[in-house]
Amino acid sequence: MASASPLTAEIAAVAARMVVEEGLEYGPAKRRAHKQMGLPRNAPLPSNEELEDEVRDYLALFCADTQPAELRALRELAALWMDRLAEFRPHLCGAVWRGTATRLSNIHLQLFCDDSKSAEIALINAGVDYEVGETQGPRGPVDLLTVAERCKPLNEWVTIALSILDKDDLRGALKPDSRGRTERGDLTALRRLLQEEAPPAPLLPAAGDAA
Repeated sequence: MASASPLTAEIAAVAARMVVEEGLEYGPAKRRAHKQMGLPRNAPLPSNEELEDEVRDYLALFCADTQPAELRALRELAALWMDRLAEFRPHLCGAVWRGTATRLSNIHLQLFCDDSKSAEIALINAGVDYEVGETQGPRGPVDLLTVAERCKPLNEWVTIALSILDKDDLRGALKPDSRGRTERGDLTALRRLLQEEAPPAPLLPAAGDAA
């Protein structure tokens, strides 16, 4: 893989701060950094891999004492939802899977369904409130269902984003990226990660939460 140019590296550094401090997704963070820096419209943006490298560096420098526990709390919540939605072949992706999530990150789950409406019906039957949007799937736009869930260890409301994909999209979904890292993992793989992780330091209560 070609090394980053000085310009894309600078954009990635600015965008990484937005990802960590504001919880932005990679695309919006790169575009906002580009605009904030006053660059020409045709200035190249960093790749997701470049931005992820900068995010990891930022976390190591500024969040090493808090991020591991926040990541574990989100992964445990993701595992709970993957167990609930097991019939839809859930796979975790995004920052929670890749290990760069903080308390501001969304949990991204991809559901591989026989019927595109089956997951929505399951949420309705379970009495779960959700909103319907749209995201880009491997073959075009797909439904995106978002649910708000309270994460007790973080004392935060976390967004669970469910991308509704066709069961056939699961073929090849576990192929690694250009660096050999997997883009997503199923519940078994997530549980393996949780078992392999060293227990992080406990989260401190937020201001005003102490008795």
